[in-house]
Amino acid sequence: MTTATAPSPTSTAPTPHQVWKRARGLLIALLVLVIAGITFAAVRTGTNYGHLDPRSPDPKGSRAAAELLKDRGVSVTVATTLDEATAAVGPDTTLLVTGPNLLTPSQQHRLHEATTTSTGRTLLIAPGPAAVSRLAPGVRAEPHRPVSAIPPSCELPAARSAGTADMGGIRYTAPGSTATGCYPSDGTPSLLIRKERGDGDTVLLGSPEFLHNQRLDQEGNASLALQLLGSRPHLVWYLPSLTDPSATSDDGSPDGTDDSGRTGEETSGDESDFLDLIPSGWLWGTLQLTLAAVLAAIWRSRRLGPLVMERLPVSIRASESAEGRAGLYRKANARDRAAASLRTAARTRIARLTGVTAREAHTSHVLLPAVAARTTTPDGELSTLLFGPAPADDAALVLLADHLDALEREVRTS
Repeated sequence: MTTATAPSPTSTAPTPHQVWKRARGLLIALLVLVIAGITFAAVRTGTNYGHLDPRSPDPKGSRAAAELLKDRGVSVTVATTLDEATAAVGPDTTLLVTGPNLLTPSQQHRLHEATTTSTGRTLLIAPGPAAVSRLAPGVRAEPHRPVSAIPPSCELPAARSAGTADMGGIRYTAPGSTATGCYPSDGTPSLLIRKERGDGDTVLLGSPEFLHNQRLDQEGNASLALQLLGSRPHLVWYLPSLTDPSATSDDGSPDGTDDSGRTGEETSGDESDFLDLIPSGWLWGTLQLTLAAVLAAIWRSRRLGPLVMERLPVSIRASESAEGRAGLYRKANARDRAAASLRTAARTRIARLTGVTAREAHTSHVLLPAVAARTTTPDGELSTLLFGPAPADDAALVLLADHLDALEREVRTS
């Protein structure tokens, strides 16, 4: 007499080795991307400059203008602190302030005192109302207007020689003074030049667009830049920074606001794009990540391949398969699917017994009359039993299975 041994349970969960085989390709690709990103960042460290930086070859940098000035014999010096900028001013020097709105009120007063006594030229890029009141007293800043190609419409030799240029932005007026205004936008100049002591002057520019590398070769931008920045043999390119030690307010806290409590960016009126605040390499980084994601998706789809039918390595009894599926249905609380499966199988078997074709086995108006002719069950109960709603609980599901078995036996013996 032999005893049957219980089959050992078979787990369908992937083993750690299988998980590693599936994920190792993706992990290796991710590691390569991380190493490449770190290497790329390390290579570019120290060479990523900001907007209007004379060392930056980016579209919104100003390296092209700086190189043209050097070719004309103008020395270009970069200053990143207020002390460096004020120490370099003089009668033979042009001081270009790229971000006057970033300066604190005390820094603006110091810069104004240094430039008004230097008899040199001072160029202020898009100063807002608060900055103008301290760096160029008597000048008023008007609301911002879009940058476009504008004719000079003035008698300033540099502007007339350059012709149409990409100007606009903040506009300036100087009531009661002899200042010269050029490139009017909606009737108000976006370039204003005012004489100071001796041969010194102050130039207010409403927008820095004409100094960008991407625009320098358009219109008369290059000519205007060379004449405004190259009027003296020395050019100090001042790039204000919040890390400047002199940017500390009297109470010891960094001060980046004007008297009204608004930041320089808010008072400048320069409607800069949010993308301008993102490093220049963000676009290439995004494209690389997108390409990597697409390649990973293609790789995974090729690895998975189409679904195929495979022969099971061992034979499984029908009762075990039914019990396993029932357990899954119960775990998922899927009484509706379990009931639908029971009814479908019952309708298929009963249709074969009643002579109904397999195609019409699941059509109520065809199957129900054929079944009713072989049983004594009322039509309403037959319809509910074979095509009714899902059971409300497990007990109702078991009762449905029993009734379907009883109906099939009745049809078979009729």
